[in-house]
Amino acid sequence: MKTKKQPKIFVLDTNIILHDYQSVKNFQDNDIVIPVAVIEELDKFKKGDETVNFNARAFMREINTLTEGVKFGERGVPLGKKLGYIKIEPNHPFAPEFRDLFRDDIQDHRILSTAMWMRDHNPGRFVALVTKDINLRLKAKAAGMEVQDYLRDRMDDEVMESLEKEVVEMEASSEALQRLCYGQDNSIPWLEVSSKEPKPNQLYKFNFGGTTVCARYDAKREMIVLVRAQQACGIRPRNDEQRFAMDACLNPDIPLVSLTGGAGTGKTLIALASALEQEDSYDEIILTRPTVVLGGQDIGFLPGDQKSKMSPYVQPLMDNLEVIRHCFRPGSKQAQRLDALIKEEKLIISPLAYIRGRSLGKVYFIVDEAQNLTPHEMKTIITRAGEGTKMVFTGDIFQIDQPYLDQWSNGLTHLGEKMKGQFLFQHVFLRKGERSMLSEIAAKLL
Repeated sequence: MKTKKQPKIFVLDTNIILHDYQSVKNFQDNDIVIPVAVIEELDKFKKGDETVNFNARAFMREINTLTEGVKFGERGVPLGKKLGYIKIEPNHPFAPEFRDLFRDDIQDHRILSTAMWMRDHNPGRFVALVTKDINLRLKAKAAGMEVQDYLRDRMDDEVMESLEKEVVEMEASSEALQRLCYGQDNSIPWLEVSSKEPKPNQLYKFNFGGTTVCARYDAKREMIVLVRAQQACGIRPRNDEQRFAMDACLNPDIPLVSLTGGAGTGKTLIALASALEQEDSYDEIILTRPTVVLGGQDIGFLPGDQKSKMSPYVQPLMDNLEVIRHCFRPGSKQAQRLDALIKEEKLIISPLAYIRGRSLGKVYFIVDEAQNLTPHEMKTIITRAGEGTKMVFTGDIFQIDQPYLDQWSNGLTHLGEKMKGQFLFQHVFLRKGERSMLSEIAAKLL
C-alpha cells in the first residue's frame, strides 16, 4: 500500500511576513512554522504608518483570529481549506556542534536554530527556512540547513526581457506609412502591418524613407496611430523612447504609466513636465517617492513639518522642476505660474506613508524611485486612484535600495507584467541617457 506523502515544513523569517502578510497562505497544503523570535521582531513593527507596520499588524490579527479559542496541537492550527497548518514554535538552542559557530545571541540566530531544531525533530519530512535575508541564507547554507527565498512574487527572466522589448520594429508598405504620417487622421488599420491583433498600447517603430516613424496601437479605435514628437513645458523628447514616454504621460486616455530606465534617461523630467503641461486638467499634482534611508532612521527622526521632512527625499524631483523653470525667461508668465503652483499648494510634496486610506480624485500622481516599492505597496497606491486621476511611476529596476527586493520581485516590475495589455496602462523602457555624455558613459561602464 502506497503511503501518503507528508507535507513539507516551511519556517518563515520575519522579513517574509513584513513583505507579504498573507504569505502563510501561499505554501499550498504544507505546514508553516513561525518561531517566537519572529513574533518578538514583529512586535517592534506594530506601530507606524509604513507598509511594514501595516503588514505586521495585519498578520498578528489574522493569527489571533485563527487561534482564538483553539489550542495549538502537535501540528498547529489549520490555515484554511486545502491549506496546511500553522504553528508558533518556541525558540530552540543550536545543537552543541553549532554553538561555537553562531555565538552572538541575535534574532537571526534564534530563527535559524529553531529551523534546524524543526529539521532534526521531524525526520522524513522536508524542512526549509524561508527568508529574503541573503546573509541569513548564507549562514543557513553554511550550517547545512535547507534555505529558500520567497519567490511567489518574483518574475522570471523571460518576463523581464519582454518588459525591455515592448517596442516592435515592423515593416509596412510605403502607401500605409504615407497615410500614417500625412493622412487626415494619422492612423492605419492594424491588419495592414500584422496578421494578429496587437495588445492595447503596443508600440511600433517603422522605417520610412530612412527615418523612424513611431506609432501606437489604439485598441479602442482598432487603429495604429502616429506618435508625434510633442513638447511639455518647454521639454522636448530627444529620442524615440522619450517620444513614446511623453505621449503616454500626456494622453488622458492612459491613466496608468510606468517609465523605467537607467539614470539620466529623462523618466522623471518627462513625467513632471507632462504633469505641469496639463495642470489645468487636475486639481493637484502630487510628487512623492519611497523614503528609503540608511541607518534605520525613518522620517520621524528629521526635524520640521511634513514638507520639511520630505524635502531631502524629493530633492531630485525639485531639481527637475528647476530644469523646467530654466526653459522660460525669469519673470515670464510661465515661470511665475510654476512658482504659483507651489505657493498655492497645487504642486504638493507628500510622503507615501500618508497615502493609505485616501481617495485621490482628479490628481496627477508621480511616484519616483518606484523600484523600491513592494508589489503590495504598489497595489495599495494604485487602488487609491479616483475618477480623473493619472498615475505615473518612474524608476530603475537595477538600482534598488530596499534590502529584500531585487529586479525580479519589486513593485515596478510587477506593475509592468501584471498590467501589460490593459487599455489604461502604458509601459515605456528608456534606453539612452540624455543627461550628459559623462552620465551616459558612467552608467554603461561603472
